[in-house]
Amino acid sequence: MSVTALSPRFFIAVVVILLFCRLVSWSIGRVGQPPVVGEMVAGVLLGPSLLGAVAPRVEHELFPAALKPVLYVAGQIGLVAFMFQAGHEFRSHLDRHIARAAATVSAAGILAPLVLGTLLAAGARSRVGIFVHGVSPGVTEAFVGVALAITAFPMLARIITERGLSGTRYGSLALASGAIDDVVAWCLLAGVLAVASGRPKPILVALGGIVVFALAVLYVIRPLLARTLRNGGSVSDGQVLVVAATLFAAAWFTDEIGLYSVFGAFCVGMAMPRGAASERAVGTISTSNRIIFLPMFFVYSGLNTRFALLGNRPLLLFSLLAIIVAVIGKFGACWLAARASGQDQATAVRLGTLMNARGLMQLIALNVGLQAGIINSELFTALVLVALVTTLMASPMLTLLDRRLPMRQTSGSAEPEAELAAAAG
Repeated sequence: MSVTALSPRFFIAVVVILLFCRLVSWSIGRVGQPPVVGEMVAGVLLGPSLLGAVAPRVEHELFPAALKPVLYVAGQIGLVAFMFQAGHEFRSHLDRHIARAAATVSAAGILAPLVLGTLLAAGARSRVGIFVHGVSPGVTEAFVGVALAITAFPMLARIITERGLSGTRYGSLALASGAIDDVVAWCLLAGVLAVASGRPKPILVALGGIVVFALAVLYVIRPLLARTLRNGGSVSDGQVLVVAATLFAAAWFTDEIGLYSVFGAFCVGMAMPRGAASERAVGTISTSNRIIFLPMFFVYSGLNTRFALLGNRPLLLFSLLAIIVAVIGKFGACWLAARASGQDQATAVRLGTLMNARGLMQLIALNVGLQAGIINSELFTALVLVALVTTLMASPMLTLLDRRLPMRQTSGSAEPEAELAAAAG
């Protein structure tokens, strides 16, 4: 397909994606689900799991094979903006007063699903077709463990804010635990990707690149952003340009060293200084890009999700076991860790519920694994199902807990970041 022919296909596809994602988000929001859940569901519905099954010609006309790389690149812009905002949210909600409890909950929420997920995948060897020929089974097993260890931090932040819990100890503890969880999980994912290369040079490039990037963030990016955004509460076009250029340069560098753009975007978000100017710059860059480009990522993911594959009984059984392992490993472990750290029952069970949601963060990891060639369509579909089910569980569970197990709100030290958190997820 020529570029001239591809251009109108792209524009009409964007119209369908944006309107359909918004329609599904609005519909699912009527039952208490956050918009990101609607966008996840919409992406799957526009793919071969539904549209391709009932109207294959329509799906082919809307999303021809030549359009998929364009959707992937456009979706990456949305992801970079999203992770930039998530990194800024992470720093905004750090609270040293609850660091020990948050570290305990986060450690349990990483180790348990990591071990259980790895063991589940190891048990599926030679039984379920989730392994890629030429890729070490240990890499695939470790990837499953890491994928199940991820938490949907931006969605967690949105739920906390919408329920008016940003300034409570429970809200602060949940945000800190989720943020630490995701940072560690992304580092583990980077390690899996480096090992998956199977050659020393990519691993050395990745390790050396991490050191160079860390030094650049500390001694170049942070001072640059601080100087750029030091004046007043408003931001000029020139200031936004500097921040955006820095953001995409970081995304380019981490992509080049094999860690993918999301890592660089998240780190730049964390490096943003505090203040009104910084928040306005984050909002300016993130909001429009997230609204326009992020739905394309969901549709690209949906085009790679084939729930018809679950007609294969071994894969269906693996998917159901993965959901059970994911819930036990994340919800159960975080609940027990919260209780062990001195939290009351109402707080502990809510922490487990929020930490159990994987959301967009797991979808990002799955697409990274798919692009790196270390997982196949079968495993991708199974883990997308895990992401959807665990994310859909969160809001209804919290509503039920509010009715059955009321929680006494106590003031925490975290400051509400209502506007940013409301846009996250």
